[in-house]
Amino acid sequence: MHAEVIAIGDELTSGQRLDTNSQWLSERLGELGLRTLYHSTVGDDLAANVRVFREAIDRSDIIVCTGGLGPTADDLTRQAIADTIGVELVLDEDSLARIRAMFARRKREMPERNVIQAMFPTGSRPIPNPHGTAPGIDRRVERVGRTACRLFALPGVPAEMREMWEQTVSPAVQEMTGGRRVIRHHQIKCFGVGESDLEQMLPDIIARGRQPSVGITVHKATITLRITAEAENEAACFESMQPTIATIRDCLGSLIFGQENDELQHTVADMLNTRSQSLATIEWGSGGLLADWLSEVDHTSHVFAGGIVVRNHEALAATLRETGYGRGAADQATVVRIMASHVRDQFATDYALALGAFPSSDTVDTEAGELHFALATPTTVLTKSVPFTGHPDILKERAVKQALNFLRLTLLE
Repeated sequence: MHAEVIAIGDELTSGQRLDTNSQWLSERLGELGLRTLYHSTVGDDLAANVRVFREAIDRSDIIVCTGGLGPTADDLTRQAIADTIGVELVLDEDSLARIRAMFARRKREMPERNVIQAMFPTGSRPIPNPHGTAPGIDRRVERVGRTACRLFALPGVPAEMREMWEQTVSPAVQEMTGGRRVIRHHQIKCFGVGESDLEQMLPDIIARGRQPSVGITVHKATITLRITAEAENEAACFESMQPTIATIRDCLGSLIFGQENDELQHTVADMLNTRSQSLATIEWGSGGLLADWLSEVDHTSHVFAGGIVVRNHEALAATLRETGYGRGAADQATVVRIMASHVRDQFATDYALALGAFPSSDTVDTEAGELHFALATPTTVLTKSVPFTGHPDILKERAVKQALNFLRLTLLE
């Protein structure tokens, strides 16, 4: 049994609004043991809606759509469903009474146009909407020579959609599936190598058809391994994942920095907090992003004491005046050592992390420059240099992650 999620609205197809409903619904369907094979997004066009519904009914057993149930002329979902299955729209008096009562409670007169929200394709069951004027639609659709599919239409307002899912749709789906299987996921976060290099370190782990399955995604140089298992309950899912998780950890070792929603800054802050140690930063090319990330995860300020941001040689010279540093006085590798040592002393922290100026990145005609980091520890100053290469959109975030990973690996040692 497979599911499909349909999102309806010109605001989605035009890019004016991000479709978060489909993501949320797919997660909920997965929790009930249903794999969502298709996401469809369609604008406010009746013929296009009919085509999308017709295809969904043909290929999916459970369909959940959101949007298009309002009272205005561009709200076409109910008519599209009726046209797709070849039935008329009929008035549901109970739904109309609830809509009128809602307007009355809000001391407003119901516009006549809102009557359309109480119209349903023949044979449908209304899905109550406790806090909105748009009830949903629950319709079983027969298919020749096959089991019927079930179509649920919900409003696009996320709060209303989620409440209606929890109260009505989720129990109905569980009844259909018998609640026999669930799907659960576990994410392992990695940093330090490329996607293809990491995959080669995992023999047969990402092979298609494997159970549990392992998917690999990359976002701004962070690699996420997503383990998915299906079983009769949540505990059984996670139990079946353990051999795979153990294999991944054995193969990747220190490339793994966290799990689920962890980011490198969370891991570093946790490691320092466990040691009751503190950190300060000074950064040039990243413009304060390193300090921003650390500030967000260290709400108590017990770990991250503060940071300095410079954007040119003059500002750096003024910051480092006690060291005798002046413009052009040293190469970048030496400069970041001075930066880290100075900030560690100024903030009286256990560690200080310095991120240097961004060099030129690689182009078709030129090689990449080197980006320099330095870490002042309680006893010494360590440095690291990496090629400043990659897509321009990820250079800043990756540079900050490289600096944090430099600190993380040092703490592990």
